[in-house]
Amino acid sequence: MVKELIINSAPTGVTIALIEDRQLVELHNEQINNNYAVGDIYLGRIKKIMPGLNAAFVDVGYEKDAFLHYFDLGPQVQSLIKLTKIKRNGSVRGDLLDNFKTEPDINKSGKISEVLSKNLLLPVQIAKEPISTKGPRLSSDLSIAGRYVVLVPFSNAISVSKKIKSNTERNRLKKIIESIKPQNFGVIIRTVSEGRGVAEMQKDLLDLVAKWENFSRKLPEAEPSKRVWGEMDRTSTLIRDIFSTDFANVYVNSPDLFEDIRSYVKEISPEMEKIVKLYKHKEPIFEHFGVEKQIKNGFGKTVNLAGGAYLVIEHTEALHVIDVNSGNRTASKENQEENALQVNKEAAKEIARQLRLRDMGGIVVVDFIDMHKPINRKALFDHLRDLMMLDRAKHTILPPSKFGLVQITRQRVRPEMNIVTNEVCPTCGGTGEIRSSIVLMDDIENNLAYILREQNEKNITLSVHPYIEAYIKKGIFSLQRKWFVKYGQWVKVKAQPSYNLVEYHFISAKDEEIKL
Repeated sequence: MVKELIINSAPTGVTIALIEDRQLVELHNEQINNNYAVGDIYLGRIKKIMPGLNAAFVDVGYEKDAFLHYFDLGPQVQSLIKLTKIKRNGSVRGDLLDNFKTEPDINKSGKISEVLSKNLLLPVQIAKEPISTKGPRLSSDLSIAGRYVVLVPFSNAISVSKKIKSNTERNRLKKIIESIKPQNFGVIIRTVSEGRGVAEMQKDLLDLVAKWENFSRKLPEAEPSKRVWGEMDRTSTLIRDIFSTDFANVYVNSPDLFEDIRSYVKEISPEMEKIVKLYKHKEPIFEHFGVEKQIKNGFGKTVNLAGGAYLVIEHTEALHVIDVNSGNRTASKENQEENALQVNKEAAKEIARQLRLRDMGGIVVVDFIDMHKPINRKALFDHLRDLMMLDRAKHTILPPSKFGLVQITRQRVRPEMNIVTNEVCPTCGGTGEIRSSIVLMDDIENNLAYILREQNEKNITLSVHPYIEAYIKKGIFSLQRKWFVKYGQWVKVKAQPSYNLVEYHFISAKDEEIKL
């Protein structure tokens, strides 16, 4: 699979398109001054304890208080509270945790009122960005992610990604981290660490330790409800998380951003530096690579599939619904059951892409075409599950129900990518109605009389839609001839296919538009 990143930098922000085998599969939009991004750490102030929800509302400077559930506190939240207090009191020096005595883990089934109190200051990390009417979702189980490892303070545990299957490799990576990690820091070893050497792992870990020290230095003087430490921008974060040897090209249209990305890629993978390229053509970068067309085709309510079938995608506040329709595939020669299985498999591929492309989260219900054989329903389920393995978001897929419905839950940490693909009709302005042709001809004749008699223009041309041109020239005693008899001069009528039906313009002998 050949992957490419197309990065469009504009004054309002940066849009990143991930292309796999020339097909758009992910679209990320990073606004300028994007606060409350996933991974940012704020010094929150507890505003309200909600025992009934076993949660707290926290002021992090957003217009609505953020939500912090007991399960998101993390087992070592007491250690974080203790560190915050002694740091802000100035009673501890040093930014690492070598001499820090950690507190016992909190009870997994405890109450939030036993841990937090109103007005308490607590560093919290954005787990979900503000979505719809909801404020951010928070976690106080802090972590700092790098390319190969994730640093977790107040822990000494080392865990390895389940996707690394080899026990020999898992043990090798654990031994590397055990020899270099600082005291009172846990480490999660990411999948991309497989096969990496000591030097690469150590450099990544030291970078994360430096970020923790930066956070720790800012903590004593940090203002409540303000950001203390920020993640990298979305572009660098995306490259950090998905960049691999599968990438063939990274195209950027901004010289400054190009230099930043090239430097970052050179730092994490020097041999891949040459694939980062600066786009210099006048044509917009998304149009040049066909991304704009794929966006228009991929974000509508109806999504057409290559074989003639199509999807209808509806969004509600609570869930997303996708309906699979066979379209003209019903004329296929295969029997009904086989035809349904083929259409459903084709639809499953597009559905897996749409979930990534639109970043749809929460509950997704898919109404596939009914199949009666259990073996076909299982084949569809396995096929969809294999396709969804490419999705980096956490998700769960349930087997088809007896009604043919497949339920998917997908992690939602950012607002859904929603692009309006319909445009307002230039003729009716979105009203669905246009002026009648009789009124249109009255307007043209009134303006024509004014131009010829009041302004004394000569040799003018009337530019109109081809239908209107045909109407004006129709018959032996056409309107054009009647105008010649009435005004004593011939008015040229020119068809303009680009005009809307009721659009017209008068052009002077000097080939300039006559302003009315």
